[in-house]
Amino acid sequence: MAQITLEGNPINTNGELPDVGSAAPDFKLVAADMSDKSLADFAGKKKLLNIVVSLDTGICIDTSKAFDEKLAGRDDVVVLAISADLPFAQARTCEAAQTTVTTLSMMRSKNFAKDYGILITDGPIAGLCARAVVVLDEDNKVTYAQLVPEIASDPDMDAAIAALG
Repeated sequence: MAQITLEGNPINTNGELPDVGSAAPDFKLVAADMSDKSLADFAGKKKLLNIVVSLDTGICIDTSKAFDEKLAGRDDVVVLAISADLPFAQARTCEAAQTTVTTLSMMRSKNFAKDYGILITDGPIAGLCARAVVVLDEDNKVTYAQLVPEIASDPDMDAAIAALG
């Protein structure tokens, strides 16, 4: 269990992020077209998992858009914005923000959040994901992991991008 804060108030997650150097847990998440996606769907690419509470909040969509823009033109990298939002809401929010970041939803299962140790277990947003960034290499090994200590704060974007090489 890890402790983070929401506007200074302590809340807890169900576990810890995967360790750097470990194999990333596979996942089954829902894409914008309602299809299931797993790590295999992004084979051969480095992956930046931008895990957010909700893309329908300014700070979360701004971070997703910033990662997408900073990594534009990197054919070896895919930025995945992951939240519990419905795919329809994710698409609407991305359209309004004018970003084409790849979105994935936990709408069918909370296993992703549980397996990555970022399921919020108490407080007003229990059941959603804590904010985190996990970077995976082409072989799905974790090269960087950050649990954002305050939900209303940005992750260390420079460190995450540096981990992509």
